[in-house]
Amino acid sequence: MMRRPLIAVLLALCAAGAAAEQTITASDSHVTRMGRTVAGDDGTVRFGYAGVTLLLAVDGTRLAVDAAGGSRSLVDVIVDGKPAGTLRLAPQMTRYDVFKGAAPGPHKVELVHRGETWLGVPSIARFTSDGTFLAAPALPARRLLVLGDSVTCGAVMERGADEKDMPEWSNPRLSYGMLAARALDAQVQLVCYGGRGLVRSWNNRTDEFQLPAFYDLAIADAAQPVPWNQADYAPDLIVIAIGTNDFNPGIPERAAYVDTYTALLRRVLRDHPHAQIALTEGVLLDGDKKAALIGYLKEAMARVGDKRVHLLAPVTYQPGDAVNGHPTTAQHAVMAAELLPQLRRITGW
Repeated sequence: MMRRPLIAVLLALCAAGAAAEQTITASDSHVTRMGRTVAGDDGTVRFGYAGVTLLLAVDGTRLAVDAAGGSRSLVDVIVDGKPAGTLRLAPQMTRYDVFKGAAPGPHKVELVHRGETWLGVPSIARFTSDGTFLAAPALPARRLLVLGDSVTCGAVMERGADEKDMPEWSNPRLSYGMLAARALDAQVQLVCYGGRGLVRSWNNRTDEFQLPAFYDLAIADAAQPVPWNQADYAPDLIVIAIGTNDFNPGIPERAAYVDTYTALLRRVLRDHPHAQIALTEGVLLDGDKKAALIGYLKEAMARVGDKRVHLLAPVTYQPGDAVNGHPTTAQHAVMAAELLPQLRRITGW
């Protein structure tokens, strides 16, 4: 007679635990998305650009995420403002613990894409918690858009002594663009692709997506490109930092380069009629190449003749270090510090 009540109690407890577990899709209204993303009919959210961030808040002790990507797809986990690890996504949909055994109460979570499109296109399907999903965290009202290459993506900045680049070495959260956005109290989109330029890639290839092409893409995957609707994000400020890879093989022919840059500026001005646009030559050019690119930017600005376009003062040359030519974490901080006063003057922020 004692066994039946005990079994009944255990079954009731199991049922209560199962009922308490809640699951939402990644495109649910409880999840805030920052950056260019694509939501599928099943609620799965896909993205490629560095720094894309999903934010949510949950009142519970455990949170899991179902996600997929590739062997080099990395997503940083930030819990209550503190780094809590990095997820290396498998090609197949897999459940990962975001946090578990946490203190009861509300917790704010950020998932930040650490890599770039060419390293893999992550898919976030759903979140599951033993608690309650709270209202979606709000993003700042100000909006920043940064267009660029691997430097803008935060590539290879947290490197070790190994000569081979590792996906873990990238960290867009500490890139100059995201540092500047936080300092300006702005949300940000990084629309960037390593190795690419305005008219050609670092290795002189012209048959790949360059900025005028991937500017219009939500996912810049050559095999399955996904278009972006510019009306879905209205930036107040746009920073264009492109040219390093164009100049890597040598100084490109002036007329064609200025023609292409002028056409890009006119498109951006048309697409975002309320945005201020700031141009920079970036930190990896020096000497004749730096001077040539600045001259090209000035000519493109003169052709456009719009007061919303601004040329930023040249930034300090940051040649990386003995391991790699990309700017280090510290050099990104210097770049952000140099750009911020100029961006504040342009925007009044």
